[in-house]
Amino acid sequence: MFARLNGLVDSFQNGAVIVDVHGVGYLVTCSGRTLNRLGEPGSAVRLHIETQVREDAINLFGFFDAEEQSWFKLLTTVQGVGARVALSILSVCEPNQLQMAIMAQDKTILTQADGVGPKLGTRIVTELKDKVADFGPLKVAAGASVTPMKGAKAGAGQAEPARHDADAVSALVNLGYGRAEAFAAVMRARTALEQNNQPADNASDLIRLSLKELGKS
Repeated sequence: MFARLNGLVDSFQNGAVIVDVHGVGYLVTCSGRTLNRLGEPGSAVRLHIETQVREDAINLFGFFDAEEQSWFKLLTTVQGVGARVALSILSVCEPNQLQMAIMAQDKTILTQADGVGPKLGTRIVTELKDKVADFGPLKVAAGASVTPMKGAKAGAGQAEPARHDADAVSALVNLGYGRAEAFAAVMRARTALEQNNQPADNASDLIRLSLKELGKS
């Protein structure tokens, strides 16, 4: 199996790149995000590779970085998400956007990808919501981040803050903000409070500070 390809960009065609490795051309299908980061023909390229073997073909899928490859693997664990759909999602979502959408249970950005309707988008955010902790802290602002918590590990002491977060997000959504946008604002507000050793004891504090965060955008 192929794990990585180092070579030169030969040419591009229909969502794929041909990588010349010592005179052998490998056709590698990539997301739009990866293709946009590759250089012109003749440029050196290094791609992480996922190999898909079928009875009638061997398909190579390439990724500019390991983070995108990890998301590809995770997305394809969801029923109905094949390699092409996963790449389509990664073409419209940066990994951080994807992580935020799943944490916020917001399928909107996912349905912008070809092959993802509302039903599949809901399935993706639902099935992956407890797995995003494996991808480390979510960047919600410059210099700020929040670490996703797996639901199975949430203790009783963590239930109240989580409920305040959910209430604050719901309130902002009712005010007309998008769910992912509202979620990010609440996370930034909570981070700011924690950095100042000020616990958010109720949803009202979070809503007030979140609105200030949204006003900065």
